[in-house]
Amino acid sequence: MFCTIYQLGQVEYDRAYYLQAKLLCQRINGEIKDTLLLLEHPPTITIGKSGKLENILASQSQLAEKGIPVFFVDRGGDATYHGPGQLIGYPIFGLRGRDLHQYVRDLEEVVIRTLNDFGIKAGRDKTHPGVWVGNEEIAAIGLRIRRWVSMHGFALNVNTDLEPFSLIHPCGFSDRRATSISHLLSQDVLMAAATERLLAHFVEVFNAQIEWGTNMLVRSYIYEDQIATLV
Repeated sequence: MFCTIYQLGQVEYDRAYYLQAKLLCQRINGEIKDTLLLLEHPPTITIGKSGKLENILASQSQLAEKGIPVFFVDRGGDATYHGPGQLIGYPIFGLRGRDLHQYVRDLEEVVIRTLNDFGIKAGRDKTHPGVWVGNEEIAAIGLRIRRWVSMHGFALNVNTDLEPFSLIHPCGFSDRRATSISHLLSQDVLMAAATERLLAHFVEVFNAQIEWGTNMLVRSYIYEDQIATLV
């Protein structure tokens, strides 16, 4: 596969959603190649299609005080937290003729191999997408497929502040916690180092030939006046 990569830094969630939606339409229409967006979000909580409000443990006033918005979105899954230090990947991939379950396993495999490079043994949960270290979730995965093109993706906790995960039941689990690379290693890990290893394994797992996109073009989409409604 051929894939264009964009590294965007920190982008507000609603603007990143609008960008994904725009690229999704372009990919459906054959106007662009498969595209992978790599970025971070400011503190944000999202709830997927199968999510429940009771999995947000904080009140509206508490979230407002912390400056954490909540978005109900069209990906699979339940509640999750996004914040600085989390490596987020949004693949806008054409999947026609491909096994969708294998696609999820491939995304998990990219993360598992990345963690192995840091000496962390991670694995899958047979009942829930994502990547786990023991009973702790280190990477969440949630997707939407429209006309055989994907959006949304994975969120890998690199140096993420884990305290805000106490505001939710991560992915709807009341008995499981989140973890991060830096927490497990008891030291900071550069986002650039995690990104480098993840991209290397992305190329291996997806047998991808990559090119770097022009961020100026994508950012022009992000900062268009119109922002999509998140439903």
